[in-house]
Amino acid sequence: MSSSPVPQGGGHRADPRGGPLLEVDHVVVQFGGVTAVNEACFTADPGTVTGLIGPNGAGKTTCFNVISGLQRPTRGKVRFQGKDVTSMPVHRRSKRGMGRTFQRLEAFGSLSVRDNVRVAADIHRGVLAGLLPGGGRGKDIDALLERVGIAAYANERADSIPTGTARLLELARCLAGDPKLLLLDEPSSGLDETETDAFGDLLRDLASEGRAILMVEHDMDLVMAVCDTIHVLDFGSIIASGDPAAIRRDPAVQKAYLGYSDEDGVDEGHTVTDLPAVTDDTLVIPAVREGAEA
Repeated sequence: MSSSPVPQGGGHRADPRGGPLLEVDHVVVQFGGVTAVNEACFTADPGTVTGLIGPNGAGKTTCFNVISGLQRPTRGKVRFQGKDVTSMPVHRRSKRGMGRTFQRLEAFGSLSVRDNVRVAADIHRGVLAGLLPGGGRGKDIDALLERVGIAAYANERADSIPTGTARLLELARCLAGDPKLLLLDEPSSGLDETETDAFGDLLRDLASEGRAILMVEHDMDLVMAVCDTIHVLDFGSIIASGDPAAIRRDPAVQKAYLGYSDEDGVDEGHTVTDLPAVTDDTLVIPAVREGAEA
């Protein structure tokens, strides 16, 4: 994966207010009698990687849906660059600088990898972009593919590439809009160990350009290696926040993941990173439409 800058951006300046780029303020999401997110409060700062972790069904994807505009909260606020965006539609949040990837791969399967990124770039630049001189910006698109490490697949159909490569394609499409905030939902799923290490380096590089990265991820080794701050959700509530070292030794986190903590007098060699990787964060709620995520 290349460390060259994202072609369409010259880096992002920190919020002039000096505060966090993203603020999730006492968000509550209820589906009938089920509370999927309960008074969640956390932030994401420019130039940092922030992890949002927790057991399956903890409410991580629901939080992402609220932040990106796919789910209206029952209560609470979402602020982006100091502005209340709680009622703002998805496309306007995207135009303001939010970019998101999803657990489920969303690429156009019949298009090539290169054309998938080209479509994303054209959407962000406007419908007339392709008609202007140099509208295709082929060199920029190829540079994006090189940066995320999938240039070798540029001419392959998106429905024929490996799952890990498709995850990186999702990231390239997201970066085509030059977002200030990256919301990454299970971005390392399908990557092998070497690819995951390179992906971690890429995340740190992207953050160094001034972006805020908020990541839902079950690969605890990756989370502990790249995140500056980690927030832990359990049953919809934030039970711990801190740097990786603090999260590793937090008794509440150990109990949520392992069923016991060091305070219980059990083997202190067990930590959060002992967890097996899991790949789904779906909360099944009978009264909610089929496919609703938590």
